[in-house]
Amino acid sequence: MSILLKNAKLFDGRTFSAEITDLFVENGRVSAIGGGLDGSGAKEVIDLSGKILSPGFIDLHCHLRDPGQEWREDLHSGSLAGAAGGFTTLVCMPNTDPPVDNAALVRYLVDKGEGCKGARVLPAGCVTRERRGTTLAEMGKMALAGAVLFTDDGSPVSDGKILRLALQYTSRFGVRIMEHPEDMTLTMGAQVNDGTCSSLSGLKGWPAAAEAADIYRGISLSADTGVPLHFTHVSAAESINAVRAGKSSGCKVTCDVTPHHLCLEETMVIDGGYDPVFKVNPPLRSGSDRDALWEGIKDGTVDAIATDHAPYHTDEKDVPFQEAAFGIPSLECAAAAVMDEWEKRGKPCSLEKILSLFTSGPAAILPERWKTLGSLTPGAPADLTVIDPGLERLVDASTWFSKSRLTPWDGKKLKGWPVMTICGGKVVFR
Repeated sequence: MSILLKNAKLFDGRTFSAEITDLFVENGRVSAIGGGLDGSGAKEVIDLSGKILSPGFIDLHCHLRDPGQEWREDLHSGSLAGAAGGFTTLVCMPNTDPPVDNAALVRYLVDKGEGCKGARVLPAGCVTRERRGTTLAEMGKMALAGAVLFTDDGSPVSDGKILRLALQYTSRFGVRIMEHPEDMTLTMGAQVNDGTCSSLSGLKGWPAAAEAADIYRGISLSADTGVPLHFTHVSAAESINAVRAGKSSGCKVTCDVTPHHLCLEETMVIDGGYDPVFKVNPPLRSGSDRDALWEGIKDGTVDAIATDHAPYHTDEKDVPFQEAAFGIPSLECAAAAVMDEWEKRGKPCSLEKILSLFTSGPAAILPERWKTLGSLTPGAPADLTVIDPGLERLVDASTWFSKSRLTPWDGKKLKGWPVMTICGGKVVFR
């Protein structure tokens, strides 16, 4: 199918074009970019009227719950939810039942993902067998089968010897390890941030040091092996400082932050009457931690924004706070939440910086064959997201494609929404 997108403010993954631009899509790829393109051969001509045209958004970290937990989410519902949120690529986490720790399960996800009608689904594989942290999984075979990241997400690779060995092993095939940074000896039984929220609520506190300690360890192991390591859902000031220092020393570490840690903070747990929609791992942090994440975006410490979309059934969240599962679903409003917060903060960095964290930033962390997803150049896959930065509307989770609809943003007005998503040259959301 051929599509001509006209009169766009083009963002190529790093910078905006100086002039209003057209883009022609043909055979699933970007065919031409420029002003005044002829649309006579196009099946459809779409006038974007100055809206932003960007490479498709990439989510390095979401939970689609397949195999084994499809009552929470599945590849089909998650793929459609991702497309509705402007995402064209989703990396699904392997902490499923059974865990994705072998090539057969990776192939299962690759094959099933090809039938999805929304965003592209790419699988992550486990670092260790059954996520137990004791024996390496078949990472080489999983990489060949299509795994694009390795992680024991939901828990860290707590054995330093195993993590060091895994780093050395993955250096052979170019698939990065994503570490869930947490010293679990410091967080056992914790419910909320160790600070104002724990003091006022009496709930057990989750210290930010538990996250930073694992990041310091990972930086040391990455420096020792010379192998890149990615830290996911970084949430606290000390953690950002650690990553910043690691990068300054030449260490090949990267990190992502989540929309909920950028937009929400610990006092909302109390002000919200201990509503479990605010319960997440790692917990919502202090206002100063949130400010530190934005500073990390501004100075380039942060490499990507990843949703950590964590869907649960209502029965698992609509219970007393202490009994509820940890997790916030957000695929369909994540980009809008970040755009809205960016504007409310007085635009502390360029819009180019924000959009790069959804596009070229995460693309750079994926294996070589997927890196072109974060750019707009002739010949690149036609994965495109159209954003209307002036559009304001309420989040209505009852209309979501996701199966999980208990979210802190339900009923909130946000400004700056994806309004069209094209994946592989096909319009998958409009």
